[in-house]
Amino acid sequence: MNAEIITIGDELLIGQVINTNQAYIAEQLNLVGIHVDKMLTIGDDLDAIVGVLRDKWQNGRLTIVTGGLGPTHDDVTKTAACQCFECGLVPNADVRMHVESLLKKRNLPWSAGAESQTMVPEKAVVLPNPVGTAPGLHFTDGGKSLFILPGVPYEMVEIMETSVLPLLRQRWSGMAIRHRTLRTTGVSESLLAQQLGDVKELIQGASLAFLPSPTGVRLRITARDSDPERAAQLVAEVEQRIRAKAERYIYGTESEEIEEVLGRILSSRRKTIAVAESCTGGMIANRITNVSGSSTYFERGIIAYSNASKIELLGVPPKLIEQHGAVSREVAEAMAAGARRVAATSIGISTTGIAGPTGGTAEKPVGLVWIGYSDEETTFALRFQFGDGRQRFKERTSQASMELVRRRLLKMQ
Repeated sequence: MNAEIITIGDELLIGQVINTNQAYIAEQLNLVGIHVDKMLTIGDDLDAIVGVLRDKWQNGRLTIVTGGLGPTHDDVTKTAACQCFECGLVPNADVRMHVESLLKKRNLPWSAGAESQTMVPEKAVVLPNPVGTAPGLHFTDGGKSLFILPGVPYEMVEIMETSVLPLLRQRWSGMAIRHRTLRTTGVSESLLAQQLGDVKELIQGASLAFLPSPTGVRLRITARDSDPERAAQLVAEVEQRIRAKAERYIYGTESEEIEEVLGRILSSRRKTIAVAESCTGGMIANRITNVSGSSTYFERGIIAYSNASKIELLGVPPKLIEQHGAVSREVAEAMAAGARRVAATSIGISTTGIAGPTGGTAEKPVGLVWIGYSDEETTFALRFQFGDGRQRFKERTSQASMELVRRRLLKMQ
C-alpha cells in the first residue's frame, strides 16, 4: 500500500516552522508496512486545498493531511473538505462536550472560536483529540481513505497513535518494513563507504542509505518482507556485517546522540568529567548537560575564552601561550590537565581553535582546533581541521571531543 502526506500552512512554505509532521507520519506509516511515495506542502489557500483533496480522493489513495483545523480565519481545511465531499458542517455533541471540558480545565471562557471547533463535516468520521480542541477527521469509501489531522505536532501525534495507526493496522497488513539506523562519527562518507566495501554483498536483499551531516554519517538499513520476523532478521544480519567492518566509528543507533552514549559509559564506569572550552564557547557542556542524570558524572564546565582566563582559571603557564600561542598542542594539554585538576575529576577535556571566518594564518588556518585530553594515566592533545563555517566548526569540535573520550574509555584509541 502506498500513501501520500499533505501538510498545510503558509508558515511551512516560508520556512518559519520546521515541518516535523511529515517525518513523524512517514516513519509511523513505514512501521505498519505502508510506503510513502509522495509528500506535498501547500499554503492556506482554500482553492488549492480543495483541488488537492479532490485529486487524492479521485485517485483512491491513502492520504494523510495535517493543518488548518484551528479556529482562526486562515484555518480553512474543514471548509475545503466540505467543498470536496459536497457536504455541510454540523454540530457534534461529543466534540462539544470535550471542548467544554478542556476549556474548563484550562480556566478559559467559551468563545466563537470554541464553538467553531464543535462543527465537523457531515460526511466525516470524527477522531477524538484528547489533548486539543480540533478533532481529527476520517473520510472513507471502500478502498479509499483520507485522514485530516491538526497541524499542532503533539495533537497530531496523539490522534495518530490512538486512532489512525490502529485503523491502518486493521485494514492493511501490507509488507513489513523494518529500519535500523547506525550513527557514526569521525569518518567521512567516502571513507566509510570504502571501509564497508561491496555494498551488494553487505546488504544481501536489504537496502542501505548513507545520510551525512556535519557531525557524522547515519547508516539506515531497510528490509521489506511479507513476514515481519524475516524483515527484522535481515536488518539484524546486515547490521552485524556492518559492525564487523566499521565498529570503531559506530557510537549509537536510531536517534541516540553521542552525549547520551558517553553519559552511559561514564556513569557505568563511575568516571567524572570536566570541560575547559575556548573555541566551542560552552557547547560541549551544554550538550552533556542536556542528558538527564548528567550531574552524576559532569562536574563543571569552564569557558576560558581569553588568554587571561586560561591562565587564571586553568593554571595554563603564560610562557606556553607566549611560545606556542593559545591554539596549540601545549596549551590544549595544559587546559585539559587544568580542568581535571581544579575540578578533581577522572577526566578533563579541552578545546582551543580558530572558528573563523577571521583570525586564521598560513600556519594556523581557520578551522584548526586542538582537543586536549587528560586522565590519571596520560595527557595529550589531537589536532583536527574542520574547515570554515563557525557553527559547523563548533558542532564538529564538540562531537569530536566527546568521541575522543568515548574511544578512550572503550580502549578504542
